[in-house]
Amino acid sequence: MLHDVVTALYKDCYQIELTFDNGARVVVDFAPYLQRGGVFKRFRDLAFFREFRVDPELGTLTWPDEIDVALETLYAQATGSPLPDWMTTEESRS
Repeated sequence: MLHDVVTALYKDCYQIELTFDNGARVVVDFAPYLQRGGVFKRFRDLAFFREFRVDPELGTLTWPDEIDVALETLYAQATGSPLPDWMTTEESRS
């Protein structure tokens, strides 16, 4: 079961403290997203990165221009839990 992000607090550099609706509170380092390219290139501008907000409908973090991190990915990264089966490829399941 996934849990929505209910609060997010900027900590330092690319770190954001997330609180989930189950009470879990974790600091997530988004620095690895800088290497992903695509829409995440925008994160290289720290001022842009700091414009995040919690979208109550999606239950995850969003940025301007409709940039977001999928809740499943964010929760797995924050808690160390595995991604849902439907998000993994056949190769990673074997």
